[in-house]
Amino acid sequence: MIKDYIPELSEVRMVRRAPERPFALNGADARYVEACLRDFEAAFGLDAYPGVPFEQIPGRALIGDLIDWWRGMDPEGEAQQNAHSRLPGAIRLLDTVSALMEELSQRRAGES
Repeated sequence: MIKDYIPELSEVRMVRRAPERPFALNGADARYVEACLRDFEAAFGLDAYPGVPFEQIPGRALIGDLIDWWRGMDPEGEAQQNAHSRLPGAIRLLDTVSALMEELSQRRAGES
């Protein structure tokens, strides 16, 4: 169960900046974020995106869920604490990729 919380402006901006399509992650980054997601799902007994391969998860949904879980879930036990504590790293990585994608898009638009 996710507890209610008021999102911080920075979190709202992270979600808005994220792409509607899947993130363009390199191999190591994709493996890291997917491992964080799968470990969290296993620890908390979730199947966040049933039937959807990691590479097809929309970016905005993924970062939004990670933020919601980070802020709204109270871990119990070591497995949940470990999985929960990894979420900020995945969130920061995805936000960095979002910022890079946004910057590249703006550069391309400026070149046209």
